[in-house]
Amino acid sequence: MPTPFAPATLIGESFVGEGANAAHTNIAIGRGAGPVETAWVTALATPSAGHVPFMTVIRPSVPVKPLTLFVNKAAAEGELHQRATWGSAQAGVAQGVVDAVEEGLLPAEEADDLRIIAAVWVNPAVDDLDMSFRNQRAAAYGAIRAAVSGTPTVPDILAAAEEGPANPFYSATAEVLAR
Repeated sequence: MPTPFAPATLIGESFVGEGANAAHTNIAIGRGAGPVETAWVTALATPSAGHVPFMTVIRPSVPVKPLTLFVNKAAAEGELHQRATWGSAQAGVAQGVVDAVEEGLLPAEEADDLRIIAAVWVNPAVDDLDMSFRNQRAAAYGAIRAAVSGTPTVPDILAAAEEGPANPFYSATAEVLAR
């Protein structure tokens, strides 16, 4: 019987936390030998200045499964931001993937055949590595849950749109929304 992972690519998103330690993660999940794996390998082989995708590990030399590529959305600059990106955020994403496998969102028996790309926001103003870890863990898990469950649904999106677009950096006013 086909799993929800075949043959489509699953996409999920999650934003967790507030302020400088908030986490925003976009996830693409797919099978090996499919488009996600092609993108995974291409991204790994073609880093750019400030953006060096790397394999997410639970410990050095122990990559998580499904193999997960960490792609930083903000170039790691400054000692604390670098420690958060390569340390707490990476560890949080790794633990979020492990949590998803342990809880059955991602089937353990298929983990060797799945690939994940995680595009991860770590705010350059991050100031708490433990909070960064917790938020990144929750965001990775939430993005996987959203991908697997197909949420939000179109009715969810339409309901949210009634209040107007908003994110931590901008909220549209009624005047802007008027047609």
